[in-house]
Amino acid sequence: MDTVTRPRILVVGAGFAGVECVRRLERRLAPNEADLTLVAPFSYQLYLPLLPQVASGVLAPQSVALSLRRSERYRTRIIPGGAIGVDLKSKVCVVRLVNGEIVDEPYDYIVLAPGSVTRTFDIPGLTDHAFGLKSLAEAAYLRDHVISQLDLADASHDPAERAARLQFVVVGGGYAGTETAACLQRLTHAAVKRYPRLDPGLIKWHLIDIAPKLMPELGERLGRSAQEILTRRGIEISLGVSIAKAGAEEVTFTDGRVVPTRTLIWTAGVVASPLIATLDAETVRGRLAVNADMCLPGHDGVFALGDSAAVPDVAKGDDAVCPPTAQHALRQGRHVAENVIATLRGLPTRPYVHHDLGLVVDLGGTDAVSKPLGVELHGLPAQAVARGYHWSALRTGVAKARVMTDWLLNAVAGDDFVRTGFQAHKPGNLRDFEYLDAYLTPEQVREHVAEAGRAAR
Repeated sequence: MDTVTRPRILVVGAGFAGVECVRRLERRLAPNEADLTLVAPFSYQLYLPLLPQVASGVLAPQSVALSLRRSERYRTRIIPGGAIGVDLKSKVCVVRLVNGEIVDEPYDYIVLAPGSVTRTFDIPGLTDHAFGLKSLAEAAYLRDHVISQLDLADASHDPAERAARLQFVVVGGGYAGTETAACLQRLTHAAVKRYPRLDPGLIKWHLIDIAPKLMPELGERLGRSAQEILTRRGIEISLGVSIAKAGAEEVTFTDGRVVPTRTLIWTAGVVASPLIATLDAETVRGRLAVNADMCLPGHDGVFALGDSAAVPDVAKGDDAVCPPTAQHALRQGRHVAENVIATLRGLPTRPYVHHDLGLVVDLGGTDAVSKPLGVELHGLPAQAVARGYHWSALRTGVAKARVMTDWLLNAVAGDDFVRTGFQAHKPGNLRDFEYLDAYLTPEQVREHVAEAGRAAR
């Protein structure tokens, strides 16, 4: 009796792009049409734009962790691990499971959506002493760290140590950095009222960026409005400035200033996942070069999207590529699923074309700036749009209920400023959370796959 093998579709990454792709494939493909597999280190999709609110205690961590197993049409096999290499010729993805075991996952079609990692530079001490904000663990850890600085400052008898612990530096004037500085400044401003021995005037937040403007994507007026809001709150903003050196107890700016601090938060952009380098394929500024239909040229059945792919921005033209935003990742995920289905059924694929919905920036409380469909908003209307957009983008009803409850509870009852103890076990800097040493080189991938093939024979 002949055995019919169903095509194997492998999706790498459980971010916005990967999860949207899987959800569309589950809805549109018949159960006997293909086998679906998802490679994901965690059993949830992280709603990344709300991480600053997790770090500041407005939202509980579980509220932004959307279970991958709640889909009514759930039939995707989940491999608990991270892809560390792909051999395009052999059609094998090398996966390191969460227990450290390395397995090979063959595929017929692969969708690469591994996302991005924090972009760092060759700055002395940066990866050893800076905190990032790209994962749920980092957000929870950062909240513990900031509150612990208040606790330690309150317990200290050394005025210099107390002042250093109450200074905080955020690098990155984009959305992540601006929202992080804004939300955490509100946290310390509210928390210091519970510390009668601390002088609120000692708490100083610095937001710096090498760019000449804060969030230039917002435009001149909204960017200036956001800067005025932060300045009014007491956040010192320095543009055209970056970090020259980072230490355990001080940070040196490129303009020569030395700031005594125990807290350096680095949010200066992202780069494509190191997985992309294992493919030994053409890249554009580190992102995988793909066609407008998100297919990898010269490789049948290989698709890439999201932060790790340089998807041509057909709407803009002039060799522009889509920025690494959640808005694009969501749409690309749905679109690439349709192209995978078209390829599977022998139909033509379609290019990805988008219409921009606008931008939202939540600065905490009633402060926000938004630009939905090109309309500039400030204050409470902008906050309503920002939170309404995020709330509607949450994938499950349970997540929506949790987030709404957290927002209401925080607005009514405030925060208890509790440290959960995450940071009592080990350091939590960029080097610890990014796992950058886990990936293989292209040569190591090919050697590993060849050796596994010989062993199988």
